[in-house]
Amino acid sequence: MAVPNVAKLVEKCIDMTDDAIQTARELATHASDIKHLQDDMDKMLENMKVMQATLSAIDKTLSEARGGWKVLMLVGGASSVVGAGLVQLVNWYAGGK
Repeated sequence: MAVPNVAKLVEKCIDMTDDAIQTARELATHASDIKHLQDDMDKMLENMKVMQATLSAIDKTLSEARGGWKVLMLVGGASSVVGAGLVQLVNWYAGGK
């Protein structure tokens, strides 16, 4: 009767070994997947830093352009006032003679 018990124990050990090997394979696969995901996240983080720097440069350029538009509007408004004043002076001068 001892022989069937030994056979069952050996079979049970083999099943446990197969389960352990399967678990080790799954853990190795998961570890590899996690490593790839971490690499992808690192690349995405680097890309986000580059995009953030680009957006800062665009924002700076636009803020400088906004100031430039204000100066252009000031120059345009001032030249309109000067032009209208000259036309008014010519009209008064020509109308007076």
